[in-house]
Amino acid sequence: MIEKTVTIGFSFETRSAALLVQTASKFKSKILIKAGERTANAKSIMGIISLGITDGQEVKLLADGDDERQAIPALEQFFRVGQ
Repeated sequence: MIEKTVTIGFSFETRSAALLVQTASKFKSKILIKAGERTANAKSIMGIISLGITDGQEVKLLADGDDERQAIPALEQFFRVGQ
């Protein structure tokens, strides 16, 4: 399992959540996002929206699986620029 803390670098909205799910779904690994005390599956749109992520907030990325080493950098990049 790999963990990485990143800071959100853009205004995170519903469209951002959908793009995040698309990005996470490219990987086989189990990917979780932890924001404060809440944790959600990065491949679940409702889970991501329920986190209430905001600009400038720190979130923790957790990936576990065969392609975890590729998943974390891709998600880290996403959270920095929103794409």
